[in-house]
Amino acid sequence: MDKGIGFSRTILLDWMDVTASLCIQNVEPLRIRQVLSNTISGSVTGTDAQRKTIDVLSAIWVKTEKSAPQIRKEALLIFPTLTTTEERLWLHYGMTLLCYPIFRKVTAAIGQISRTEDIITRTMIKDRIAGDYGHLGALDRSVERMLASLTNWGALANTDQKQNYKILLRHFRSSENLQRWLLSCALFAHPSGGIPFEDLVHLPELFPFQFTIRVDNLKNDNRFEVQHQGGGLEMVILK
Repeated sequence: MDKGIGFSRTILLDWMDVTASLCIQNVEPLRIRQVLSNTISGSVTGTDAQRKTIDVLSAIWVKTEKSAPQIRKEALLIFPTLTTTEERLWLHYGMTLLCYPIFRKVTAAIGQISRTEDIITRTMIKDRIAGDYGHLGALDRSVERMLASLTNWGALANTDQKQNYKILLRHFRSSENLQRWLLSCALFAHPSGGIPFEDLVHLPELFPFQFTIRVDNLKNDNRFEVQHQGGGLEMVILK
């Protein structure tokens, strides 16, 4: 039983780059799957494993055309302007937050742990989110694949112990434009309708990224509405 987990394969950044590039070219979804089959064939063996890997890639970059069309459109406009893998990670990470609730829960668990520890284990993460999904075999595999993906993406690092990972906290920096875009993804994916600005830029699920923007940067962005509340609180809502 999958119970809506979905993220069941290790996903490499190079494959995400290919998928996004195909979407920019308006390649038909079936053709995208064919190209991705060739792309991953050297690393993923077995028909079922390849299909599941392509399902994840397609869900993140192709199917979000229906679930989050405006954010995806903005991502496809930004993507060709980026020159480094680290910059493109901001887009891939944000799109994955939009697509997979379990990804947000896993990364939020990592971010929460990072406030007191710099090492996580698979068991720590599984135990944190088991209340939502139960102790399912599918959950164990999914957590392992997400941690492996985050390691490939540079958000975690392997240690001498196989199931332990070093958290690379606020490791990635980028432009104000990418910061604002990723915050729009975080707001879209979050169950709350609005989040205080200081909490928003410190959301645990955004642990790999460093934010330097101020609330004034969001006030001038038509994606956001900033509401002034008592005690100097500035609540940010996605329009």
